[in-house]
Amino acid sequence: MTYRLGVDVGGTFTDILLIDEETGQTYRAKTSSTPQDQSIGVLRGIERVCEVAGADPTEITSVYHGTTVATNAILEGKGAKVGLVTTHGFRQVLQIARSFVPGGLAGWIIWPKPEPLAALENTVEVKGRIAADGSVVDKLDEDDVRAQLAKLRTAGIEALSVSLINSYANAEHERRVGEIAAEELPGVPVSLSSSVLPELREYERTITTVANAAVQPQVKLYTANLASKLREGGLTGKLSILRSDGGLVSADAAADNPVSLLLSGPAGGVTGATWVAEQAGFSDFLTFDMGGTSTDVALVQNLTPRIGRETNVGDLKVRATSVDVRTVGAGGGSIAHVPALTQALRVGPQSAGASPGPAAYGNGGTEPTVTDANVVLGYLPTELAGGEISLDRDASRAAVKSIADATGLGSVEAAAAGIIDIVNENMFGALRLVSVQQGFDPRDFALVAFGGAGPLHANALGKLTGAWPVIIPPSPGVLCAYGDATTNLRDEAVRTLVRRFSEFTDESLRALLTELGDKARGTLVDQEVDEADVRVVYSADLRYHGQGFEIPVEVDIDAFTGDGAGLGSLRAAFDVEHQRLFSFVLDNEHEVVTIRATAHGPRPQVASAQLAEGGTDPSAALRDTTRIWVEGGEVEAGVYERSKLLAGNVVTGPAIVTEMDSTTLVLPGHAAAVHASGSLLIRPVAETAEPITEN
Repeated sequence: MTYRLGVDVGGTFTDILLIDEETGQTYRAKTSSTPQDQSIGVLRGIERVCEVAGADPTEITSVYHGTTVATNAILEGKGAKVGLVTTHGFRQVLQIARSFVPGGLAGWIIWPKPEPLAALENTVEVKGRIAADGSVVDKLDEDDVRAQLAKLRTAGIEALSVSLINSYANAEHERRVGEIAAEELPGVPVSLSSSVLPELREYERTITTVANAAVQPQVKLYTANLASKLREGGLTGKLSILRSDGGLVSADAAADNPVSLLLSGPAGGVTGATWVAEQAGFSDFLTFDMGGTSTDVALVQNLTPRIGRETNVGDLKVRATSVDVRTVGAGGGSIAHVPALTQALRVGPQSAGASPGPAAYGNGGTEPTVTDANVVLGYLPTELAGGEISLDRDASRAAVKSIADATGLGSVEAAAAGIIDIVNENMFGALRLVSVQQGFDPRDFALVAFGGAGPLHANALGKLTGAWPVIIPPSPGVLCAYGDATTNLRDEAVRTLVRRFSEFTDESLRALLTELGDKARGTLVDQEVDEADVRVVYSADLRYHGQGFEIPVEVDIDAFTGDGAGLGSLRAAFDVEHQRLFSFVLDNEHEVVTIRATAHGPRPQVASAQLAEGGTDPSAALRDTTRIWVEGGEVEAGVYERSKLLAGNVVTGPAIVTEMDSTTLVLPGHAAAVHASGSLLIRPVAETAEPITEN
């Protein structure tokens, strides 16, 4: 018997999912995260899930891990001390940056500009120059390179980044600087922009390379430490890390290119949600992942997550391929507060985190959080995470009472309802960013809600967005770990061209794409993937000639048959996307800026659960009744045990559905139908269809 293990480390909880590769049966565990050393929480969770499954750690063949190590290093300002090598005359590339200031009117007055990840005093210039066409204008002065690196050695840098002008067109100078750095700065990891991001635009390429260098030591140390402790615990399976674009890479490859991991955690959730929605028969949906610290949302169309070319973490924006996820500081641990200046109730982005956590956890927390509001309203049971966490209702009421007193709302319940309404609106705003702002009507999509806190707020978000049904997956609290365990190996090869369509033929562009595809395919073959199982997809960043930005468009390489049909289809696809985004098209000639090939390994075969048929009556799963506060008053709600629900059961609200890792709230006027795959499909009662038992 063999198992596959998915691990997702969040700001509050560490989720573990063990999958029997023969039967598809899953086992789960949820433990508190250990920010001081994430591997402690991971190993504790693995030990617990193996006990539940009766499995031996030696039977685990693969460990798939979504991690926030790189993300936290950036957010907490704990990255390495980075040195930067630039071309002579470009030393202040990070200080000049882009002339964009966030915020509204007069934002430029109050916005504190973040410090660059590589300080100016740790930035040096070297003599040598590459032209935009890749030719050598000035030969690299190696003596000067050694002299400049000596300055950085004296400064005590911990990581080195090299970003020379036009190196995307010719990496010769960068590679040589890297070789010299290995001699002059032994033991210091080196990031070359021609390897990290071989694309146009000097600033974006430089900041991405510097970010890679800043997190590389921590990621390398973490992956090596985790791999070592897994071996000590008897796990000999291969460790793979989830990338921001939802694909997997080996731990060694992740340590070499950690900037691709900045959205590792959220990407796992989107991957897991895609698998669940497919089982329930839905291909277009929004994802809503609410954890203890933040909420991540994304849009998936035709079972394909929208992929962005930029990754945002805090004030940092880097050019790295990632699932187009938007994050807001709204989670179960988000703290409610009333600023003295405005006397208006606010929720987040500050979070109580895992320690001390919400007041309900009884670990010393006293500030009112979203979790405390849910406890006050009666939506949460007295125990979470399978009994690991017990909730203190009196502590929650005392915390929320401070909000009632500060706002004059009167009752504690009214204050708690206000907290929930505000956090729901915050999350609704994030969902609009990935739907309405991108030209999509959320009413054309379903809504997949997961994370430890997501199912509690899902029904309300369905009402706000009009996205039905709201899909609550089995084990929603560990879905990110499920996504980690059900995704595939992936690699990407990129080349910047900047050529008009008139400079191409179908044959010439197809040849360039094929070359990139072979390169990306080779990386997976090197990781022991059978070449016959590798699938390669292509895309291009296009623009009208004269535009200052590009739009990514999928490329159908089979359309490039030699008669111009390929370029014609590419032109038409770009015009359609431009029309959708901006409501107009231009007559300008089209231009190819960047092409890329992405190689996908085979997707793991995981058997999906099929529930037994049980009719519409869910009474066999009814455990209790309780009083909850909803719509301004108390009502009686049924409390159902999810593990006892059968396919076809319909749970009519108000109701609470409990399970080990999450709690689902069904509001009055709505009903949750149990799909044969195990998902709950929540709709308004008037729209609840006959129970669906097949896709």
